[in-house]
Amino acid sequence: MENISKAAPLITQTPNDAAFTIELITEEDTDRVLEMLKTYFFKDEPINTFLNIGECKELEEFSLKCLKDNCSYKAVTKDNEIIGVFLNSLIHRPAVDAVPEKAADDCEHPKFKKVLGLMDYIEENFNIFDLYPETDVILDGKIVSVNTNYRGMGIAGLLTEKTLQYMRNHNIPVMHVLCTSHYSARVLEKLGFHEVYRLNYDDYKVNDEIVLKPSEPHVAARILVKEIADLKTNSNGKA
Repeated sequence: MENISKAAPLITQTPNDAAFTIELITEEDTDRVLEMLKTYFFKDEPINTFLNIGECKELEEFSLKCLKDNCSYKAVTKDNEIIGVFLNSLIHRPAVDAVPEKAADDCEHPKFKKVLGLMDYIEENFNIFDLYPETDVILDGKIVSVNTNYRGMGIAGLLTEKTLQYMRNHNIPVMHVLCTSHYSARVLEKLGFHEVYRLNYDDYKVNDEIVLKPSEPHVAARILVKEIADLKTNSNGKA
């Protein structure tokens, strides 16, 4: 099995001939990744924008905790500027008698608590492992974000392709992404992802009141998946 962290980086060109590579995110990148998220993703993500979350340490910690799984990628220029990221984690089949913890219960930030409440609701009503009874490990796409000055160059697609390469190298058969943005879902659908769950924001209510109402075209939270069809795996999703 290839060690993906030592594999040759994917190299491409921007229209301005500024070469950038797609590389594994390392622990040393943490501060720069956070700075990019604060500059772009935290402000652009539809639910964050609707709620006007602002400064939120809990959101920062939530976003970065997946880096420990060592399967997240960055697009970086020759000047070492991070211009895009796809943050991923590995999720494992829960025990049959496991009771999911509700992330929102321990959240003290009132606005971010609403985001976690949505995620808790989806987790209570949909278990991705039910669709894949022979798989115990699935790659979870958490956050994809691209610097606004570099959008339209296919960076999100390249980050996704590098993630799929990681899955092939490690015999992980399924990628799962919860899309809260219409645009991120559209990018993934062009790459062959398909929808397995949809929750319209108008249908998500707490005490009979709609909680989240992002601007159109962001009308639903959707789970998209892509299967790696050519893998030969056992019940653990491993070689």
